[in-house]
Amino acid sequence: MAEKFLMPKLSPTMEEGQIARWTKNEGDAFEAGETLAEVDTDKATMEMTALTGGTLLKILKGAGDTAALGEAIAITGEKGEDISALLSKVASAATTSPTAAAKTEEPAADVKAAPAQAETRAAASVPQSVQAAVPQPQTSGNGGGRLIVSPIAARMAAENGLDLKTVTGSGPNGRIIKRDIETALESKVPSPESQVQYEFTSSTAVGASPFRDEPTSQMRRVIASRLAESIGPIPTFYLTVEVEMDNALALRKSINASIGEDQKVSVNDVIVKAAAMALKKHPFVNASYQDKSIRFYEQADIGVAVAIEDGLITPVVRGADLKGVVEIAAEIKSLAAKAKAKKLQPEEYTGATFSISNLGMFGIKEFTAIINPPEAGIIAVGGAEPTPVVRDGQVVVRSIMRVTMSCDHRVVDGATGAKFLQTFKQNLEQPGMMAA
Repeated sequence: MAEKFLMPKLSPTMEEGQIARWTKNEGDAFEAGETLAEVDTDKATMEMTALTGGTLLKILKGAGDTAALGEAIAITGEKGEDISALLSKVASAATTSPTAAAKTEEPAADVKAAPAQAETRAAASVPQSVQAAVPQPQTSGNGGGRLIVSPIAARMAAENGLDLKTVTGSGPNGRIIKRDIETALESKVPSPESQVQYEFTSSTAVGASPFRDEPTSQMRRVIASRLAESIGPIPTFYLTVEVEMDNALALRKSINASIGEDQKVSVNDVIVKAAAMALKKHPFVNASYQDKSIRFYEQADIGVAVAIEDGLITPVVRGADLKGVVEIAAEIKSLAAKAKAKKLQPEEYTGATFSISNLGMFGIKEFTAIINPPEAGIIAVGGAEPTPVVRDGQVVVRSIMRVTMSCDHRVVDGATGAKFLQTFKQNLEQPGMMAA
């Protein structure tokens, strides 16, 4: 019996999904366990896998289209089955109120989620039957054929002035993907004729700057939504402290001297450990505000901000207070690699009790970070720099790092936040205290 295939909830914070590609075409049969489509959610690219067999009778949402949770994206059933009634129902619902129609549908129950390969997403192809639903592809100069280009590849080509007609696609159906652009850029040698010739002439008045609008990714939309939830409703205040990092740097050097090259720890790994130990001594910081209660967490699950292509994601180091620096380092490396490959599972990036954002490696000295609800705080870490300071009446040079903590005043009072930072500072300036 034909039925609507609905957009499922593939991540805890997902409100809508964008079809990256269909792995089956209209008319294709599928078995239980086969992947039907890949969907860009707010956090990762996920696979929709059928739990029962059938035939993909009609694709309602093509590659690049966005659908709300519970909205019909396809029709499945038995091969040759009449679906005209279902199509009329879907069209009628979309005409009256697409949003309301999506909300009244029951959630899809015949799919399961699994992380999609990042390169597969980049190599997304558009089935011929749904090409009308997506932007018209460009026409190549050889044979009048069409260029199928992933959004990332198109943007990279535009930014680097690369003619897509000169690029050979290695993705499915000859699709030009990110690695094709990278290869072309590496081999591109500008000829004298292609060099830009500059002429110094008097300036000419022109109108307003031209612009282009590009669709926002699911991740960027959720980031915007979460920031609006945080900076407005949450009464936030900030505390800044300076930390002498000389002993922490010496500890890191000592650890790295005694372990293998692939196990090296970073300054940030030591910072995560110091924060986790401080959280255990200050339970109000390791807590979250609920409407009628304050929730205290029994272990320090530290979210570590990682910049990825589409925005920012915060993988979680579970029980960081129970782990050594070397173990924390290995876990962060693994989580960061999975985040950049969009292979993180929802349980690996949700449920942190406190977060750390470190921009010191980019030359940033000091900044403030926005709290990730429902956490009660986040620390923004700048770079450690040689700084002259006065110690025992003498001017000496120390590696000074500035740390700013954003606090949810509903849970963390000024004195509470200050005491937490004192402990955090002590843990880094006297690393032996973390073992006390």
